[in-house]
Amino acid sequence: MDRRKFLEIAGAAAGAMLVKPALVRGTAANSTVRVGLLGCGGRGTEDATNMVDTGSARVVALADLFSDQLDAARTHFDQLQQAKGYSAVHPSQLFLGPDAYQQIASSKEVDAIIIATPPYYHPQDLETVLAAGKHVYLEKPVAVDVPGALRVLELGKRAEGNLSLDVGFQIRDCPPFVELVRRIHDGALGKIICGEAHYLTGYIDRPPWPTASPAERRLRNWVYDRALSGDIVVEQNIHVIDICNWILKAHPQKASGSGGRSGRPPGDGDAYGNYNVVFHYPDAVEVTFSSTQFAKGWWDVTARFFGTKGTSQSPYTGPLGIWGDEPWQAPLTAAKDAAPQAFSVTGNFRSNLEFADREKKKAFIESITSGNFHNQAPQGAESALSCMLARTAAYTGREVRWEELLKSSEVYDPKIDLNQLR
Repeated sequence: MDRRKFLEIAGAAAGAMLVKPALVRGTAANSTVRVGLLGCGGRGTEDATNMVDTGSARVVALADLFSDQLDAARTHFDQLQQAKGYSAVHPSQLFLGPDAYQQIASSKEVDAIIIATPPYYHPQDLETVLAAGKHVYLEKPVAVDVPGALRVLELGKRAEGNLSLDVGFQIRDCPPFVELVRRIHDGALGKIICGEAHYLTGYIDRPPWPTASPAERRLRNWVYDRALSGDIVVEQNIHVIDICNWILKAHPQKASGSGGRSGRPPGDGDAYGNYNVVFHYPDAVEVTFSSTQFAKGWWDVTARFFGTKGTSQSPYTGPLGIWGDEPWQAPLTAAKDAAPQAFSVTGNFRSNLEFADREKKKAFIESITSGNFHNQAPQGAESALSCMLARTAAYTGREVRWEELLKSSEVYDPKIDLNQLR
């Protein structure tokens, strides 16, 4: 299946409506969008804070599996929003436990919901929220396995034209990246011959939770767990692989690769610590990709492409632009880039990504208030599947083709009963 056919199928009109027309717009024009946060960890809290900072949204409901995270989020948003003249989150809009995702979806006080739960739960949470007629900001990745990604594609069809469904690829709204990609698509690199990308970061250090049960410890430290996160290439590295798909207007046709857990401490789960992959894109464009999640003292995330007219580079921090026949570089603020910034697992960056979250959340809120609804399920699923292609190649040690991947029926299952958590 080529990309055009893949996206045509993904964007086809649905035969059945998910929502009642009366529920499509939860707010009147020019009013504040009422946001619910499902998953009150670091990334979800950052996402919701960014939406409040747009000036056109306020957080009115919170949901989480764990009371300490729910309490911390409540304190944060009460302080943030009361300073802006909003009321505190009402106790009736605090939802705790395994059924919290259903409860917040059913709330009549909520127009849009941020889904920032462990990625394994994303398809389930998305289906529930869309069925309740809420707009959705779904954190990446959309799923951890192929059946889950295809399920999200199907859900995206049903939401088309009725609700906004955004996926957390904030770089696609970040001004310097948007301008770079525009110039590349206008021919500034000429014919693209090859590329290279890497996502080289340090270890994500999480608390040991010594009194927690094994299941609770896995859920709290889900980034270490393949079934809950999809492994580092799907959960974290997806950002730079999504940039490659965006620049090349395609997904890889096949991939070969390797990886392993070397460098990670023992007993922290089963996620890999490094990947090395070769992606084969259409028109014989090969992109080499590497990642780490254990390195000390240094990090770097970037994608480079080499064409007949020039070379592009798009790092998180440092010179971003095009060098060659049609040179262009994004401006840098020297004072802000004078000292290296620690890598942020919540997405709070400066330098080239400084305005990424701001612009992404602004665009999402404006899509709701304007009625020009987004549907980013196809792009979200395509990039997740591209990462799963790399993961499968590394796990099996052989070349894997896109068509083969789409036939996969393997379902990741953490085998955790949320009702049995103590």
